Parts: sequence; C-alpha cells; structure tokens
Amino acid sequence: MKKAKDTLIRPVGYPQSLSTPIVTPLSTAVAFASNTPDELDAQYEGREQGFTYAREGHPNASVLAQRIDALEGVSGGIVTSSGMSAVFAALAALLDAGGHVIGGDQLYGRSLRLMKEDLPRLGIETSLADPTDARAFAKAIQPNTKAVLVEVVSNPTLRVADMEGIAALCAEKGILLMVDNTFTTPRAYRPFDHGADVVIHSVTKLLAGHSDVTLGYVAAKDAALQKKLYDFAVTTGLTASPFDCWLAERGLATFDLRFERAQSNAVALADHLAGLPGVKRVLYPMRRDHPDHARANALLGGRGCNMVSFEVEGGRAAANALARAAEGIAFAPTLGDVGTTLSHAASSSHRALTPSAREALGMSEGFFRVSVGLEDSAALNSVFTNAVQAAAKA
Repeated sequence: MKKAKDTLIRPVGYPQSLSTPIVTPLSTAVAFASNTPDELDAQYEGREQGFTYAREGHPNASVLAQRIDALEGVSGGIVTSSGMSAVFAALAALLDAGGHVIGGDQLYGRSLRLMKEDLPRLGIETSLADPTDARAFAKAIQPNTKAVLVEVVSNPTLRVADMEGIAALCAEKGILLMVDNTFTTPRAYRPFDHGADVVIHSVTKLLAGHSDVTLGYVAAKDAALQKKLYDFAVTTGLTASPFDCWLAERGLATFDLRFERAQSNAVALADHLAGLPGVKRVLYPMRRDHPDHARANALLGGRGCNMVSFEVEGGRAAANALARAAEGIAFAPTLGDVGTTLSHAASSSHRALTPSAREALGMSEGFFRVSVGLEDSAALNSVFTNAVQAAAKA
C-alpha cells in the first residue's frame, strides 16, 4: 500500500521511550498483529508469549489475573466477564454430562438456580447439602460425584462452612473441591492452602471495590484443569472487558486498606445493632453468639470480614420503612463497595425461593444483609439506629 499521509490507517506502533509507564496502560485492541504466520504459530503453540485476539486474552486481563493469582497463591488464573460466568466456567468446563456435583444449600441465589435448573438441563446431576456439616456432604456423595461447590461464608446468613471436614472428604474420595472465596477474599482465607482444587471470585465485589466493574476470576491448582477452564472460557466467549480489568487493577491497589477499614466498621456495627431494641438477631462470624463462632475464629484467623446480617421484627412494611430511613445507605443487591450497601434477600438474591423455603434458611421479610463500607463508624451506627427505629414504628 502506498504510504501517503492520507492512506495510513493502521497504527505505526507505540512511541519508543526509555522510561516506562508507572500504571498499566489500557489496551482496547480486539486483535494483535503478527509479522508472519510462523510468529502466529509460535504464539499459539506456546513457544513465544503474545496476544492474538482479545477473546483469547488481552493485556489488561492478564495483568489483573496475575495480581489475583499472587493473592491466592496460584498461577494461570483467568478473568471472566462476571462472577457467575466464573462459577459456570468451573462447573461446565470440569464436569461432563452424567457427572454429579454437590453444592452448599446456602449458595448465592444465582448459583442455586444454576445448580437446580441449568446444570440438570446439561445432563449434570446436582444435590444440595448443609456446608456447616461435612457429614451432610458425605451422605450426599454418589458414585458419579465429581465436584463440590461451597462458599466459605454463606450469603446472606453468614454461616461458616466446615472447610476442614469437606476438604478432607474431597481428598479421600478424589472429588474436586471448588471454593467461591468472594465474601472472605484471600485476605481472610486462601482456599488453595487448605485443599481446594478450584477457587472462584466475583471480582465485582470487594476485590475491585467501587461498584463500577463486572468481572469474575477462576483458577485451578492443576495445570491440566486450568487449561480446560481457559479453553472453555475462550470458546464460550466469557471475555472480560479491558476497561473493567483496568479499573479492577486500580481497585486492587487499595484492597488491603479497604478490607481492614470495612472489617473494623463491621465489627462495630454488629455490636451496635445487637444492642438496639427491635433487632431480633445479628449475624457476624466474630461475635460469640454466632452459631459458627469457634469455627470462624479458627478458620479465618479472627477476620470476620465486612458482611453483617440482621433481622428486625415485622414483615414487608417494616422492611420498607427500614430501607427508606437508612439515609445515605444504598439499598442495592451488591456488596464490597467503598460505601455501605443494604440488601434484602426476600426481594433480591433469594426472591426465586418460596417464602417457606426462605424461612427454612433463616431469611424472613425482616432479614437484611449489610455490606459495610468505609464511612465514619459512629455516623454509620447512627444511621442504622434511625432505620431500626423506623422499622419498629411501621
């Protein structure tokens, strides 16, 4: 092609510089050009490092994955388009039709739907069991059981899984242990250090931390399993946005600081709520009245994380009044933001369950989950005092 000024379309390359940027550049390129077919072969065959097509990987996803890998103590993890796409990738890539997976009975609502409705359509059998009792998982094992999926701390009742017992059971039976570590994060618990085969995150939540990205992460300890995860994610197009990856990497820079401040506020809020008239119960793993306190203390090393759940007297009218009166607190089905958010299982994460099924899991109309943020602790306590009082009046 004639290289006249008005015919140049393709980039001529990055400007050369002796110095390098101190932050990761944003790369929105869909495709990456090679010089020859031999060079392209070398990249696809792993003899040379490089990028080819963004669905198969791009610089921002690779940088973010490596940072989360370092937190979890693994290598080769991949970033996906959402937390649920990471959950689906783990199950669909590593299980075949005719296989069986056992899930915790208090998984995130969409994970429960995946277990109950979608996986069976694909020929994968599923069962649910109480994650706080490894014996329940032992009873649920079938000859074709291939995997177990658990959350270390359940959503939204904050029950703590019997991770030691479940890990030992999976190791004994040769069953893959998949752990969704979103709530606890590697700051409180590193599943690979305790026998997990696969670790999953909704990066959207506390890792990114600003409610402005939608991303997931999944990694397997075994390289062959990791290759299956990668191939499945690429084939099915679970591609992460470069811009979201870039934002999430920036969020990770303050992750440790955000985690500690939010956790400190959560401790104070849990104790404050427990003393308010009209509050029936408070759930926080580090409180001595939590049903799994001893296990939580041993498993999480004294880190209760930033989630607090509580229940007030009254039905939907009280719930509406509380949400309206929580001034400055976003009523939204999310968690992990720098600002505190309030969610209501009956109208969001577990709305697909019948009222009786929610009640069986301990989620009444007056049950709320708080993702505690970075606000001034005294101000936060004051807002919840007013909100609980409003619920009582309703």
